[in-house]
Amino acid sequence: MRLQTTSTPADFEALSQTDLTQTTCVVFDILRATTSMLTALANGAERILPVATIDEALVAKAKHPEALLCGERDGLRITAAQTGGTEFDLGNSPREYTAEIVAAKILISTTTNGTRALRACANAEHTIVASFLNLAATAEHLRAAPPKNLVLVCSGTYENAALEDTLAAGALADALWEKFNECDDATQTARLLFNSAPVEETILQAKNAQRLLSLPDLADDVTFSLRHNAHPLLAVMDERNWVRRMAGT
Repeated sequence: MRLQTTSTPADFEALSQTDLTQTTCVVFDILRATTSMLTALANGAERILPVATIDEALVAKAKHPEALLCGERDGLRITAAQTGGTEFDLGNSPREYTAEIVAAKILISTTTNGTRALRACANAEHTIVASFLNLAATAEHLRAAPPKNLVLVCSGTYENAALEDTLAAGALADALWEKFNECDDATQTARLLFNSAPVEETILQAKNAQRLLSLPDLADDVTFSLRHNAHPLLAVMDERNWVRRMAGT
């Protein structure tokens, strides 16, 4: 029973070249892609297609014209100037994904890091989408049926590690600690960090958090993303790469 953690995009991109047929991946992008996806599902979105690039999002939109286009580059909603004429419907603030907007809708999402991380795990036996909002539900599911190999995938910031994702990985590792008899140093580091100080204090040192807090329209996303266990649901990416709420949660 092995538990591992990836910290940077270079790490998760290597997963796409790895045999993951006996591996479960849990993907975190706390600020803010996975938090936004979980909020959308909690508010009734039918399913979400994560894609790596803007061009892929536009191709998917042509196939699913009823879908909402969602995502960001450099933290801000993607505009017509970036796509050659198509305005995205939503950005990447979880507070945008209200029931009035997303209920019964399908979404296509591309973000700087989070959707890339999810697609890197496409070949995994199982891929779970997680944030602080559903951490307890995710931990409960994994405790009930621990996988042989579990990889906690931190999406990072641009090409670097992200403190907020490492904290979330550490929180999940701590909740599952007794279930695994082997772990790597990255997991040990994440767990020690999580246990070293309150998350609400530590996350203020994160580059992403500081950037969002400097933007009046997005500052509240930080507090929103730290609402522990706000949604007792499990979100999984299926074999066709759609993120869905697992039945019964």
